[in-house]
Amino acid sequence: MITVVVASQNPVKLSAAQAAFAQMLPAKPFTFQGVSVPSGVSDQPMTNAETWQGALNRAQSAFALRPTAVYTVGIEGGCEPNADGPLSVFAWVVVRHADGRTGHGKTATFFLPEEVGSLVRGGLELGDADDVVFSKSNSKQKNGSIGLLTGDVITRETYYIPAVVMALIPFVNANLSFQEPHIT
Repeated sequence: MITVVVASQNPVKLSAAQAAFAQMLPAKPFTFQGVSVPSGVSDQPMTNAETWQGALNRAQSAFALRPTAVYTVGIEGGCEPNADGPLSVFAWVVVRHADGRTGHGKTATFFLPEEVGSLVRGGLELGDADDVVFSKSNSKQKNGSIGLLTGDVITRETYYIPAVVMALIPFVNANLSFQEPHIT
């Protein structure tokens, strides 16, 4: 069995990683574990670069915690202010292989309603702000902001799957050379 360690114990992130690996590497036998590791960035990252750094840190920290893993997956959600406009929301995914190769993927971006955005700007994490505005409990481990805003047409899990798939591109195209990105 090939061990994949997801740098989270959030069931949504675990399920998204499992689904993406099954789609991209269907002939491989995987076992998945979730571990809790720090992101090394703010609890609510507020820039593209900070969000990517959090995903990278999580993937690297998962290897430090589980050095026998073949792959680790870091998923970090973040926001970014737009000049005189709403907060945008997205997540970065970094997949790291035991040989040091990495793959990177990013979700689609959407914009928060001001009721949620103002709470995030005020210091709440997005999931907590969603719970306040939508009268929910622990929505970040369920359908998330995207699910709440789309009526579950897109859930947090289905939102993450394509980004994990994109982060797996270097591993299914091992004959090609992929450079490490510099995210700003």
